[in-house]
Amino acid sequence: MSDNFTTLLVKREGPVVHACLNTPENGNLVTEAVLDELLAVLEFIHDHPEIRVFTLSATGADFCLGADRNEFERLMAEDPSGTAMRALSGKARRVCDSLATTGAVTIARLQGRVIGAGIALAVFCDLRAAAEDTRYRLPELAVGLPVAWGGALPRLLHECGAARVRELVLTGESFDAATARELSLLHKVVPEAELDGVVDGWIRPLLRRPGTALRTTKAVLNAHSSVARLTDASLLEGDLLAGTLALNRGRAAGGERSTL
Repeated sequence: MSDNFTTLLVKREGPVVHACLNTPENGNLVTEAVLDELLAVLEFIHDHPEIRVFTLSATGADFCLGADRNEFERLMAEDPSGTAMRALSGKARRVCDSLATTGAVTIARLQGRVIGAGIALAVFCDLRAAAEDTRYRLPELAVGLPVAWGGALPRLLHECGAARVRELVLTGESFDAATARELSLLHKVVPEAELDGVVDGWIRPLLRRPGTALRTTKAVLNAHSSVARLTDASLLEGDLLAGTLALNRGRAAGGERSTL
């Protein structure tokens, strides 16, 4: 595997690949560069079926403060047609799809704040553990955007339930790890010092399972839980984001401001 990563720390330990978001100076915002590097790692895993487990973690105080809205604005300023924004949205979708569908079991290790796109990256992992003081938020509506990143909304609706997700999206309220576990967004909540032990406790039995059976079982679980693509509105996320950003830019140019 290439070592030429600038936004990730990547390490392979035999049948396990670890990727760590590594831009703590900006709260590990998900940029196009991050998406490109995650895609490269996940494509490597796809091409190496002997890899059983993939872990996703982050350096610094926070797992991820979301997508980089400044990058959204820059892309729309450079390309008002929205083509570049739709391409970025497509990369986000491919990363999240790959987390869910790769044959390796994917594990999210969370600390600090987990916001927006950070929640999306986590919820597409098969297993999710977090420190007990983590905080979560879906802030898109408050900043004038739809929840349209990586296909997260249908995944959240399926994993956590429509009524509670509706509340969290519409209010944008922050919630804690205990609530996240109650919603099935998390499987384990422990003191941060115990997080690595939880992840290791998941990895050890997974490495003892026959590889073919493990990959087949994950595929069967995905088949039973997947949202039908014909009714998956998240396929339109690139258009939704580009259209909303263009409308917001037009209103800002006309002097119209929204309030939070």
